[in-house]
Amino acid sequence: MRRQPPIGPVTGVAVLADDLTSAGDGAAPFRRAGHRATVLLAEAVEPGTAARDGVVAVDLGSRLLDEASAVALAGRFAEAFADSELLIKTVDSTLRGHVAAEIRAAHAGSGRRAVVVAPAFPAEGRTTLRGIQHVHGVPVHETDFARDPAHPVRTADLARLLPDADILEPDCFGKLPERIDGGGVFVCSAATDAELGLLVSSVPRPGDVLWVGSPGLAAALAGHHTRTPAAFPLEPPRARRPLIVVGSAHPATRRQLDRLRTRVDVGAAEAFDGPEEALAALRGSSAPVLAVHTPDTRRTAAGSLAGDLAAVVRELVADGLVDGLVLTGGETAVAALEALGGSGLDLADEPEPGVARGVLLSPPQLPVLIKAGGFGDDGTLDRLCRLLMESGPTS
Repeated sequence: MRRQPPIGPVTGVAVLADDLTSAGDGAAPFRRAGHRATVLLAEAVEPGTAARDGVVAVDLGSRLLDEASAVALAGRFAEAFADSELLIKTVDSTLRGHVAAEIRAAHAGSGRRAVVVAPAFPAEGRTTLRGIQHVHGVPVHETDFARDPAHPVRTADLARLLPDADILEPDCFGKLPERIDGGGVFVCSAATDAELGLLVSSVPRPGDVLWVGSPGLAAALAGHHTRTPAAFPLEPPRARRPLIVVGSAHPATRRQLDRLRTRVDVGAAEAFDGPEEALAALRGSSAPVLAVHTPDTRRTAAGSLAGDLAAVVRELVADGLVDGLVLTGGETAVAALEALGGSGLDLADEPEPGVARGVLLSPPQLPVLIKAGGFGDDGTLDRLCRLLMESGPTS
């Protein structure tokens, strides 16, 4: 288990996430809206950490913990960040993880009057209709997310997950101010970004609320709290030779990997039963782009696979064979950052919905892109690879 870091009171905008990709895509819309934004592993949050001019997004790593440990972390960090001007608890847009338990713990820790829950992410086809979460029109428990190896989704019904909550449709958002004054938990349906924007604009005092949602809600909140985009410019260096690291077993990412492997300039290796064979193959490759991935058919424990991928990352970076990373899958991304001794990312932008781009906060300060496994179309990994190589100053 990741150690319990010391934390103290903070101000500004705080995003509390249950994995690294959620921290990145929760903070990225604020970066696009002109705020300085950093993503930190929980272990890197020291007393007095604050987002005075922007956003601090913390990866609690709670999705992979047992429920009791996840609850303790969510409550503790919500209390530490209770003075933030905006306090956002991210949840997976497909309802994976300890969703209900973490919401209750974060509410208690935050001391906020009410909780507004809106998990819709329309840009990726995740919508909430009459309190039921859908992916491209299908209730989430009937999709591939029901077969998630770590957190299979059992229900799409938010009323079952949060039985004490009131379910509100967009035509009732105007009633939120008086309802929030009375306290409670409100699950808000939304099928479009415009409806999420309406939700945010319907809450006159956003600091009274613990906001709970996915990148769709983060984008709506960021849209109502904009700064001059040039206030904190950051252009990650261009990668001469990127490494694509794929730890997600989600079919969307596997299709993206299949597309990437059709490129003649990509040298790919599979990591299983230890990193040695993948390392040998990639060290011997002359391809301009390298990729390492878990087996197409999972044959070993997820944690072991993430460790194997992280070892490949550490060794190839140490050898100077790669100078930029695309990380897919939250556990994989954390393992890679920890293997490099990294505490987090200085965010630059959000090149695609649900994708965060930044630079490692500590040496080696490599450009990094992180993406959740279920996000994107078949060409996403190909585009992100090209983005690393084609944009930014030469390092």
